[in-house]
Amino acid sequence: MIAIIDYDAGNIKSVEKALLYLGQEVIVTRDEREVQEAEGVILPGVGSFGDAMEKLNAYGLVDVIRGYVDSGKPFLGICLGQQLLFESSEESPGVEGLCILEGHIRRIPQRQGLKVPHMGWNDLQFPRKSRLFDGISGEAALKDSYVYFVHSYYLQAADERIVTATTEYGVTIHAAVEKGNVFACQFHPEKSADMGMGILRNFCQICKEG
Repeated sequence: MIAIIDYDAGNIKSVEKALLYLGQEVIVTRDEREVQEAEGVILPGVGSFGDAMEKLNAYGLVDVIRGYVDSGKPFLGICLGQQLLFESSEESPGVEGLCILEGHIRRIPQRQGLKVPHMGWNDLQFPRKSRLFDGISGEAALKDSYVYFVHSYYLQAADERIVTATTEYGVTIHAAVEKGNVFACQFHPEKSADMGMGILRNFCQICKEG
């Protein structure tokens, strides 16, 4: 069973639909027991950093998420869900994130010819290996490594050793990270065709392996 954290954020249904397509047993929940019993947990999201943290706190999910991560079982943040794992965001000054990983969320700088928000397909580069990209990040796959982004803010991780994928959009964006049992990506695998399904399939396999 994979649990999707329900905190009234956008994009939850599309992640659920993608997992069901892959044949996974899925529950959308904010119940602590259901979360803790899951083989893996996903925190998706589209929206404001500050609003999201307010809802996570209101639903008592901050300690639930931190406790699950501490259990050592696989956890995946998607889009806003990646950003929330870090310490703060320029989108919401003074609002503390989950602080599970070290780093900050910055606004994508204005550059001539580049629109913000960044919406569309960008290719990935893979500075180091990640279980999330097993079988889809080799040399033969690089030409097909396009994924779908929708965001105005990007991750600047404090420790680049956890960064497993980057993309360029006026600045180098830390597009995916892995540290222990914690995985996250700024892009939307559930909207990224075969590449994205491969990423979600890998996460599901990691969950089964424990």
